[in-house]
Amino acid sequence: MECEFPRINSNEEDIKEYLNRCKSIAVVGASNNPTKDSHRVTKYLIEHGYKVYPIYPKGEEFIAGHPYYRSLKDIKEPIDMVVVFRKPQAVLAIADACIDRGDIKVLWTQIGIVNNEAAQKAKENSIDVVQNMCIMVEYRELIGG
Repeated sequence: MECEFPRINSNEEDIKEYLNRCKSIAVVGASNNPTKDSHRVTKYLIEHGYKVYPIYPKGEEFIAGHPYYRSLKDIKEPIDMVVVFRKPQAVLAIADACIDRGDIKVLWTQIGIVNNEAAQKAKENSIDVVQNMCIMVEYRELIGG
């Protein structure tokens, strides 16, 4: 898949609303390596009051009290948002998993991750989409902290 530009994306006002409304977030591709962006962002979300579910099939514990989950299917509690730290090719399957769950309101892909086909499918199934943006950066700019 060659690099895409996001044809489907939310605007700043919508993003601020998602950050305020969504309280539970699954992070697909979370890492327990503190040098990785996915680790820093996941930890930041936890520190800022979100209920976070790190997803990494090979992991055991992210940080104290926060186990890893193998997949979205393994999380029994409702999830408001899914944040993706995976290659663009993986996003379509993640969008399908979000649709199958039926409770996810926002699919968010981090900087450099764009999959317009997945975004279109999510939108068609009433899931809002943010692509190619860092949730931590947006939180700092729009909410503060």
